Amino acid sequence: MVSHSTHLRNGIEQVKSICPHLKPFVEISSKCNLKPQDPSVNSYFESLVRSVIAQQISSVAAGTITQRVRKLTNNKITPRVISNRTEKELRSVGLSASKIKTIQGLANAHLNKEINLSDLTDATNDEAVKMLSSQWGIGRWTAEMFLMFTMGRLDVWPVGDLAVRRGWQISHGLKEMPNEKQMEPLGDPFSPYRSIAAWYCWRVLEPQEPW
Repeated sequence: MVSHSTHLRNGIEQVKSICPHLKPFVEISSKCNLKPQDPSVNSYFESLVRSVIAQQISSVAAGTITQRVRKLTNNKITPRVISNRTEKELRSVGLSASKIKTIQGLANAHLNKEINLSDLTDATNDEAVKMLSSQWGIGRWTAEMFLMFTMGRLDVWPVGDLAVRRGWQISHGLKEMPNEKQMEPLGDPFSPYRSIAAWYCWRVLEPQEPW
């Protein structure tokens, strides 16, 4: 069985060989580090909570609120603990009403067996996106970020991400940024490593030191 690190190396080389426009950014940026995290319900749930917290606020503010949530839950951001916290308690750490509705809705959906977060481990990308986006406040973008950064899936093409499309535009010298429909087929040549191509589209906007 081929290791994840080997797949990463192969994917990086494939992006460089397929796309001369992205190749320079691959060579001057840090090495793509997408890898799977602990495949447990609590790990998955905490990751999704952090993603919801981060929606539409700065990374600094998101970090602050996440730490407050950790303190409120005694460092146990689990479906059971979040479900048992009152709206007043969750509001006191900086969560908005809509974000409280989202994370408690997700917690209750799992606890009530409407969904089973452990099923995500063996789900296809499409199945995982369908399951997660069925929950109020969790859209396709959040689900795809979960697939990439929590599950380490290497064949995700997040065309709804503005920065990915902007990175593609800049690297290819396009006058206009492609829309989601136009971006969709552009990822096909990179399969099964579309996540890596997307990762380097982000690096176009923030190139790093050579690795």
